Amino acid sequence: MRKPLLLALLILLLIIGGGTYLLTSNNAKQAKDVMASKEQPTSVAAPSPEPAVATGNTNPGAYIDYKEGIVASTGGTKLLFFHAPWCPQCRELEASIKQNGAPKDVTIIKVDYDTSHSLRQKYGVTLQTTVVLVDDNGNLVKKFVAYDEPSIDAVTKKLL
Repeated sequence: MRKPLLLALLILLLIIGGGTYLLTSNNAKQAKDVMASKEQPTSVAAPSPEPAVATGNTNPGAYIDYKEGIVASTGGTKLLFFHAPWCPQCRELEASIKQNGAPKDVTIIKVDYDTSHSLRQKYGVTLQTTVVLVDDNGNLVKKFVAYDEPSIDAVTKKLL
């Protein structure tokens, strides 16, 4: 009677151990992927027939990753795009931005929705795909949730 009980316990331990291993290895891989994506900033400038000018706000649009101080150091109109890599609508909006480019004199700043809790709180962002128009001091001017319309055209119509 002891052998079946020991065998059942051994099988149960193997199942629990295997499940734990799979969960932790998957979480480690996700964390590694997130860290790798943060280490490799992406910047996509919109195609423009006019060359960028060093002074004034006559620069082509840009799509860049958020970092501390970026709002103050960026000229022109600034949009904070709260993006989550697991969100299909975020990926669709990002594809639209990359395909069509940011509008002239507009910098779209990609903010990590999952890790930027203080920015989400500051701007009242409760849903990924939210795009926030901010002034030069980082104050909220207007915001738009692009969840139902994840395209740069919808963002432009609602915020600019």
